Amino acid sequence: MQIHGFQKTTLLDFPGRVACTIFTGSCNFRCPFCQNSGLVLHPDEEPAIPEEDIISFLKKRSGILDGVCITGGEPTLQRDLPDFIKKIKALGYQVKLDTNGYLPDVLKNLCESGLIDYVAMDIKSSRETYSRASGIPDPDIRKIEDSASYLMNSGISYEFRTTVVRELHTASDFRNIGEWLAGCSAYYLQSYKDSELVMAKGLSAFSPDELRAFIEILRPWIPNVSLRGID
Repeated sequence: MQIHGFQKTTLLDFPGRVACTIFTGSCNFRCPFCQNSGLVLHPDEEPAIPEEDIISFLKKRSGILDGVCITGGEPTLQRDLPDFIKKIKALGYQVKLDTNGYLPDVLKNLCESGLIDYVAMDIKSSRETYSRASGIPDPDIRKIEDSASYLMNSGISYEFRTTVVRELHTASDFRNIGEWLAGCSAYYLQSYKDSELVMAKGLSAFSPDELRAFIEILRPWIPNVSLRGID
């Protein structure tokens, strides 16, 4: 496993769980608003954390933590991810996967093997503007559609989420997303946060009132839609 970051405790990342968060390296997207540009662009230059150190920590924290979040980068690019999760599950932990959904077969295999308890899938934008928000030319939107459709019909606990950026998103995008993901169990709009580590400079956030207006656009199709990251 290519592990380049580790947060020992989080009460926010895994709904209903006291968890830790593991950050993997590499990604197949180049989202302008990504907060982990080092993990995406130069993973080999980031400090590496041995898998054995993570497992040792989890053994010691059994009974205190009950969940493990695996994020990135894009975790589904890691070929030994299933074996790593098996070791985590053997210790009695539940596992949450963060993914961009671009490898639907990997996502399905993980879920159907009983290795994943919760999935948070990023919806970068509407299907019509996915290239702009994902940072790659001509993404195969069928892969995103496949992953989203699978989660909505799988019985796995999941959420969809979009980081909302003034320079990348419009009201029309959220109208189209609402029609696309109608009836999904949970969808969150996350306010963009600027930082020195962000992939592209010059991006900005919408105001809270503007984000709430997007929520009202979505609500006819997705009643369980709400905001995150609003101070």
